[in-house]
Amino acid sequence: MATPFRTIWTTPDNFIEVIDQRKLPHEFVVVGIKSYMDAVLAIKNMTVRGAPLIGATAAYGVYLAVREMIENQNDGVFLDEAFEQLRASRPTAVNLFWALDKMREALDGSDNFLKTSWEMAGKIVEEDIETCRKIGVYGLPIIEKIAQKKNNGIVNILTHCNAGMLGCIEWGTITSPIYQAHAKGMKIHVWVDETRPRNQGANLTAYELTKHGIPHTLIVDNTGGHLMQHGMVDLVIVGTDRTTRNGDVANKIGTYLKALAAKDNGVPFYVALPSTTLDMTISDGLKEIPIEERDENEVRYVVGKNSKGELDQVLICPETTKACNYGFDVTPSRLISGLITERGVCEANETGILSLFPEYR
Repeated sequence: MATPFRTIWTTPDNFIEVIDQRKLPHEFVVVGIKSYMDAVLAIKNMTVRGAPLIGATAAYGVYLAVREMIENQNDGVFLDEAFEQLRASRPTAVNLFWALDKMREALDGSDNFLKTSWEMAGKIVEEDIETCRKIGVYGLPIIEKIAQKKNNGIVNILTHCNAGMLGCIEWGTITSPIYQAHAKGMKIHVWVDETRPRNQGANLTAYELTKHGIPHTLIVDNTGGHLMQHGMVDLVIVGTDRTTRNGDVANKIGTYLKALAAKDNGVPFYVALPSTTLDMTISDGLKEIPIEERDENEVRYVVGKNSKGELDQVLICPETTKACNYGFDVTPSRLISGLITERGVCEANETGILSLFPEYR
């Protein structure tokens, strides 16, 4: 099978395939999604991850549920249950709920569920690609300005987790401006946080940057502050799974600490986000955003390639030691230099958001 250019794609028989991101960077494995429960499982076990990709997978999960309902002659209760299962697959990423709401809205006004669900899922995918491209267009000047101040020297960017094409469909959010800067011949170097406990930085961001030929260096999660203290970071760009009306953002655990270090050292800290991650129903991220708690074994074990070249997991603590595994933390808006969206860059507050998205008033 040819390597896909996207992270999710359709097959000739109208099923779905995705990259098993749990196996990267050591193995490139394609997983077929042929039922809505396959989609639920792929989201839950993080075969797919990243807010936009979760939303797209859930959208196609609805299509597959419609297909199953028709083929098995089930009633509407089956479809309602599918929506609930998909909605419960991950609690924090608001793209999931946005995509499901879009699918429900489309079906409510349709007399051909199969055609409508297929087309709407495809539309969600295509819109995400264009959204992320535009995020790069508006984020690029931030990098260009820093490069000009450095007389076109190397711009050192620090990232956390993976909000690249692997977490989206094609461009990615944080990587879109980086890829566009690289394409213009600018000198870019990326500090890649390993992002424990699942190591999405080490496994996924480093994989992407390698494929794109972008110089990068892997660092342990706690190195960022040291680098900032010594003037080795020009810019921090992170993603977000949910952004509140007041500009607070929920992102992979550890993001808050990077924002604190950036603030203390005068390093610009930007959040790149599609508007689909905005949750205008809440204002206080710390109090209102649900934070997912995942399996403790993600902390207790590290997965990697052993000396035999096989994927293996290694216990890193005493067998009886318990672990706490919060998947996300909340970075208050006061620590954020700006939000990079598909409509432009704005301040991380209600006024700034509404200046770009007045329809949310």
